[in-house]
Amino acid sequence: MKKERKPESFIHKPEYPGGSKALSAFLNANLKYPKEALENQIEGVVRLRIDIDRNGKVIKAVVIQGLGYGCDEEAQRVVKLLKFNTKPPKSGHVIYHKDLNIPFKIQQNGMTYSVKPKVEKDKTKITKPNTYTYTINY
Repeated sequence: MKKERKPESFIHKPEYPGGSKALSAFLNANLKYPKEALENQIEGVVRLRIDIDRNGKVIKAVVIQGLGYGCDEEAQRVVKLLKFNTKPPKSGHVIYHKDLNIPFKIQQNGMTYSVKPKVEKDKTKITKPNTYTYTINY
């Protein structure tokens, strides 16, 4: 018969406070699009493997799949700002490993609206209204 282990003896995964939605919000708020990538219209995902120490700090970030044009360095910079909640074991040194995807997507500032001309109904002729759509980028 196997001896039942106490929950304190297991290694728990680190979790970001607030979950994956809070993690995405933090990344979106702190990510600065690199000038070189913006000029070259570079979009995509940077895959990182991060190491988290027993206190929840990111101590290492390695690019698994990068985009270049400054995106890899920016992803590493932002990831090192993260702080995770951990439950370290009572003894021993533990380093947690986690893979993260950091998306780079150019935000389109703009406004779209539609204009419908006034339709006048003639008693003898009914005309169909035209719809015009405009997009203004600023």
